[in-house]
Amino acid sequence: MSATPVMAAPQVSGVERLESSERRRSRLSLGVLLLVLGLGLAALLLDIEGTASFALSDAFDEVQLPVIAVPGFPTLLACTLLLLAGAVGILSGRLHGWTFTLAATVAGLALVVGFLTWAAAGRDLPFPVSNQFAGTLALATPLVFGALTGVLGERSGVVNVSIEGQFLTAAFAAALVGSITKSVVWALGAAVIAGVLMAALLAVFAITYLVDQVVLGVVLNLLASGLTGYLYDQLVQPDSQNLNLSPILGKIPIPGLSSLPFVGPVFFDQTILAYLAGVSVLVVWFLLYRTKWGLRVRAVGEHPRAADTVGVSVIGIRWSAVLLGGLFAGLGGAFFTLGTTGQFSKDITVGNGFIALAAVIMGRWHPGLAAVMALFFGFVKQLGSQVQSLKTPVPSDFLLLLPYVATIIAVAGVLGRSRAPAADGAPYVK
Repeated sequence: MSATPVMAAPQVSGVERLESSERRRSRLSLGVLLLVLGLGLAALLLDIEGTASFALSDAFDEVQLPVIAVPGFPTLLACTLLLLAGAVGILSGRLHGWTFTLAATVAGLALVVGFLTWAAAGRDLPFPVSNQFAGTLALATPLVFGALTGVLGERSGVVNVSIEGQFLTAAFAAALVGSITKSVVWALGAAVIAGVLMAALLAVFAITYLVDQVVLGVVLNLLASGLTGYLYDQLVQPDSQNLNLSPILGKIPIPGLSSLPFVGPVFFDQTILAYLAGVSVLVVWFLLYRTKWGLRVRAVGEHPRAADTVGVSVIGIRWSAVLLGGLFAGLGGAFFTLGTTGQFSKDITVGNGFIALAAVIMGRWHPGLAAVMALFFGFVKQLGSQVQSLKTPVPSDFLLLLPYVATIIAVAGVLGRSRAPAADGAPYVK
């Protein structure tokens, strides 16, 4: 009996990649955005002359690094070509995985370097690079705390739109208690308590009484603004010398590391809140991904019914996550008074709570990525003041709009698909 012949499978020289419509839309949107930005850089080539100088050291640094001078037009041209090349590569659909990430990263760096080259070219003063990065870390400090607050709440299924209100009440408490006690420690403690109390209000109405979480967040923000504004007018302002003059957090240089050229003043000569922000990112990551409590938090944020069936207290876990987030919000709010002038003013947080919430979304509900997005927002905010000192024709107010524009772009899905926890914002009824 003859054996039945077996047909060999055809050899496939390559694997065709299938792309979902959503991913294709995101890729095309990002490519078009980079293309438009590249054309914008190209337009700046018509208005650049001279040399662009970048100072790596502050005027008061012990070790003075050399000032880097680059030709304006060639540098801007190279950055424009890199940005356009990245846009074309992304639009072509031939870049995948690490090559796609590399192209997007190079395009982003080319955009920043190109714009800074245009801003610094032909100016009397060099662009202060060390001040830019040091200021970025300072401005990003409350945003990092706020982002961690949002991550903890939303990972457990509670949308926290009231980060702004938590910031505001904590800033007021820190200024008031600090002014009375003249103690930074007591001021920080008061800020933490205020943040936790605001978080408890969120938990009571959102978790226990099942109030719509987005509407509740807006109401809590209005409550915080009205309450602190009333107390400021009636209590603090009439006796501002005694009730609105808190001690300010001083910088804590780390011995040995703070004297390092460039990186020392930037990373190792910050306030205690800046150091705590960095440590807090690691702590929250460890809690969420390396502990049983973190596993339960993520479980109740994704499928609370399933978590409940195995004995996990959904209500208890959500309460604990929201209250822990309030602790971080209190530290972030303290920055606005203790980390700046030591004085409170109405609505001093100026929307930073909403920027922190945007960092949560752009960071895809991950503590590390959310902290990176907070640094991005801090970088852009600091860039506005630095560019203003160079007297460029671009208004600094325009640069301050960029974080909000970036937020809209991210939420629209241009930078990729962001999926919130499945039960985020959904009240749980046992």
